[in-house]
Amino acid sequence: MGKLNGRIAIVTGASRRIGIGTAICQALAKEGADILFTYWQAYDRSMEWGEDRDWPDRLVEMLQQEGVRAAGMELDLSQPEAPGQLLDHAAQTLGQPSILVNNATHSTNDGFRRLTAEILDAHYTVNIRGTCLLCAEFARRFALPEGGRIINMVSGQDKGPMPGELAYVATKGAISAFTVTLAAELAPLRITVNAVDPGPTDSGWMNDEVKRYLLPKFPMERIGQPSDAARLIQFLASDDAAWITGQIIHSDGGFRD
Repeated sequence: MGKLNGRIAIVTGASRRIGIGTAICQALAKEGADILFTYWQAYDRSMEWGEDRDWPDRLVEMLQQEGVRAAGMELDLSQPEAPGQLLDHAAQTLGQPSILVNNATHSTNDGFRRLTAEILDAHYTVNIRGTCLLCAEFARRFALPEGGRIINMVSGQDKGPMPGELAYVATKGAISAFTVTLAAELAPLRITVNAVDPGPTDSGWMNDEVKRYLLPKFPMERIGQPSDAARLIQFLASDDAAWITGQIIHSDGGFRD
């Protein structure tokens, strides 16, 4: 019997085999949660790491081998109707979810010389609007007496600057503020709301040069792995974390920029 037996979790952004989203799905499934995850391969195709075309189907199989129900849904979270579509699909395939992990993100390098309205809008529609609307729709539909969990992913914007990523830090910083206030609003529903900053994580985007640059900044002498973030999220999703809400948790191995 896992700590999440009988619960249903939505995890956004699980399209790559070494990504944080995949690690979160696996960690929750190991504790017995049924999983519905989203992926958007058009975004992956536009990024340096590329599309992992067969991975969503393979991930479903791997999760089912843990003895849970699992399904994937390709979904563009930048579209206003996406939250309703996702929660409708969850209800039709698995039932009412009690765990929501907002892991999907849009991130491209920019800076003040490159920043445009188009770049800002691309980040806003996924990182702010998509996350906020999905949280709100999840809560509006929520009717489970045992309570629920919302866990948002952020990137330590309150700890220090991230030069060259203005649109990303602005939109992720907004989610930190949103998390704290949403936690207060949803407390009467027994839904906890927290955010996790995993720090720089080796989830497929780091080349050897980046790793050499980052490694000395970790006092624990290793770079963060997707499983590090997943273990914390597994805990926050459980009853053991029922008294933790409104927190921005920096689980980054003491990373110092």
